[in-house]
Amino acid sequence: MQIPSPQPIYIIGDVHGHLKKLVKLLQDAQLIDAEHSWKAGTATLWFIGDFVDRGPDGIAVLDLVMRLQAEATAAGGSVSSLLGNHEMMLLAAYRFGRRSTGLGSNFLTRWKQNGGNRKDIASLTSRHLDWMAHLPAMALVDDYLFMHADAPFYIKCGRTVDEVNVAFNKLLSRSDALAWEEMLEDFARRGAFTHATNGEEFARRFLSIFGGQQLIHGHTPISSMLRCPPGKIDSPCIYAGGQCVNVDGGMFLGGRGFVYQLRVPGGSNAPA
Repeated sequence: MQIPSPQPIYIIGDVHGHLKKLVKLLQDAQLIDAEHSWKAGTATLWFIGDFVDRGPDGIAVLDLVMRLQAEATAAGGSVSSLLGNHEMMLLAAYRFGRRSTGLGSNFLTRWKQNGGNRKDIASLTSRHLDWMAHLPAMALVDDYLFMHADAPFYIKCGRTVDEVNVAFNKLLSRSDALAWEEMLEDFARRGAFTHATNGEEFARRFLSIFGGQQLIHGHTPISSMLRCPPGKIDSPCIYAGGQCVNVDGGMFLGGRGFVYQLRVPGGSNAPA
């Protein structure tokens, strides 16, 4: 399903529990007020996933985003979110704990090794769990394809955005530990569109399958792609012949993050 959005679209990449940085970004972009309430009216805001882990305030980030979602809807706007692999790891750690499929470490250990915060899992409520479990994996918004990871596995899940989202939803509603383990392995991969020999062609193929003229993702810190200090990153990385946009500002690495605005008046896209 394609989502039309006549209003400006704002995008934020991986937050990873950095609530203070997120609040500053939202306030600087005039999306929330001093009381952290939605003030952007009918604007559209998308989060590309990975709200939790690797930072101090993952659950507080979830609470803020969930509240802004309701406030934006009431104002005629929209706050939407994608499922990141760290949300899925947190859900797996909560559901399966120390259970192991034999393919690797148990789910709880894997989550801790990837930045899992004990405070987060202890603070989870049924409301958080239900919200995360129903996040879409992909979205087609006008001519933009949104997804969390620069990974190829989405093609294994379906050939349309709806098929991929249904596949994720079915998996997250089941207690098939092996299927979860395999999906988490695939979800952790990265760099599908940067390969020196075929990254650009794969991006073209990917967009031809799912739709859209440009693919927007997070997951891989831009500083890692560009091999530069995270603190220098203040805008997206556009690559693969302009087909891909990476919006992971590397907040957990020390980056400030940024808000990326699509359809700036005048016809260009830019940090807000």
